Amino acid sequence: MTDFKLIADTEWRNRLTDEEYYVLRQAGTEPPHVGEYTNTTTEGVYSCKACGTELFRSTEKFESHCGWPSFFSPLAGDKIIERVDNSLGMTRTEVLCANCESHLGHVFAGEGYDTPTDLRYCINSICLTLEEKPIGE
Repeated sequence: MTDFKLIADTEWRNRLTDEEYYVLRQAGTEPPHVGEYTNTTTEGVYSCKACGTELFRSTEKFESHCGWPSFFSPLAGDKIIERVDNSLGMTRTEVLCANCESHLGHVFAGEGYDTPTDLRYCINSICLTLEEKPIGE
């Protein structure tokens, strides 16, 4: 089994496209409204593009109109890491894959969305792969 936290930067550059590397490994952001999963309503599980760890279910995805896929909860709390991000002159909460520590996006609280958690996990499409399958089977 691969310990993704030990993969050298040069190997990440070989495994990922330039755009994927920029977002996943350099904490970049893809432009809004262009991502493959921004408006997807397909049932399935969203996994980390870098390591394959299952992160989110389509049942927790909602339309926030922010330009990126939004989820109100991760698959499980131990699948992600949340840490303070003070970049860009503001304080936000960064979301990373717990398995490979790749940047996924940010989580925002208290925005008033009609979801069970009032959280918006704003995740870059380029960080995800979707395995289409009925949920609950």
